[in-house]
Amino acid sequence: MNSRRPTLADVAQRAGVSYATADRVVNGRGGVSEKTVRNVRTAVSDLNYVRNVAAANLSQQRYYRFAAVLPEGTNAFFARMRALLGAAAERLLVDRVNLTIETVAAFDPGALRDRLESLAAEGVDGIALVGSDDVSTVDAIAALRDGGIPVLTLVSEVPGSNRAAYVGIDNTVAGSTVARLITLAHGGRSGRILPIVGGLSARDHADRMQGLRNTVPSQITLAPVIEGRDRSDLVETFVADALKADPSITAIYSAGGGNSGLVRVLKSLPQDRPRPIVVLHELVANTRSALEQDLIDIIIDQRPEEEVARVIESLRLLADRRDPLMTDPIVPTIYVRENLPQDTQSTQAGEPPK
Repeated sequence: MNSRRPTLADVAQRAGVSYATADRVVNGRGGVSEKTVRNVRTAVSDLNYVRNVAAANLSQQRYYRFAAVLPEGTNAFFARMRALLGAAAERLLVDRVNLTIETVAAFDPGALRDRLESLAAEGVDGIALVGSDDVSTVDAIAALRDGGIPVLTLVSEVPGSNRAAYVGIDNTVAGSTVARLITLAHGGRSGRILPIVGGLSARDHADRMQGLRNTVPSQITLAPVIEGRDRSDLVETFVADALKADPSITAIYSAGGGNSGLVRVLKSLPQDRPRPIVVLHELVANTRSALEQDLIDIIIDQRPEEEVARVIESLRLLADRRDPLMTDPIVPTIYVRENLPQDTQSTQAGEPPK
């Protein structure tokens, strides 16, 4: 029995075309009639030919050109993401991958649209982006896909968009998990949660709030949502005012950034006032320190190292016209003071003081 894998030469012979023509069809370089394309694809199917992507890229001296578009500003999590992507970009150069990290103003869909149009004009092979739930973002992603540029949504899903895949956690489940943890901490007692988001226009923050509302029991109410724009100065002011105006608050859930401002408020609470239960997102320098000092109780971390690895793998597969291997949401890690990992460089990025 012949176990030899079929080659491109076999495909060319089966389709009755030259090796060069078969190569053009298999590698999608155009310039071939529709009839010839059909014949080559039929031969590929009949022979169960599997394209050797690495060999094809090497023979074509191909470089991948990818871009990751993240919000700019002082959000500690995105500072951590930028650092991880930057480190990955250096390593990837030897693999013929050029990864650039772009930043745009947070919560500004117009700025994101303009940056995506600029990247499309440069002819990148794929884009990973953090986008808001906005029609201009949906339209921009559709335009990229129509132009043959695959798009990954990262951290925050963009419903209705023509994205190729989403890389991140299930944010609705994350919010439900927080509701369950806060409920357990109340031990059946009544309470009131103060929610903090960067902005409800950010789909990940809105989904976390929806999960919280869906799961929290009736004896625990929600205070008005604070929109801090991921700015620590705004979060500090708004939280201090909310705690002063509403002494019934027993828990705080920060679904966004600006947490160094929240920590400053918690440090300044009067000794005679019980500290609220505090749950927030992302293990970075300032949140780790707050957990170690018993200023907060729980950190929900979406494992950005895993997100970066998936983004790079998925962009390469999509650029080679293959489907991403991992499409399930990333399972976040829940940290309390007792199970904190060893302090490493990956958690050093923090928000600068304001």
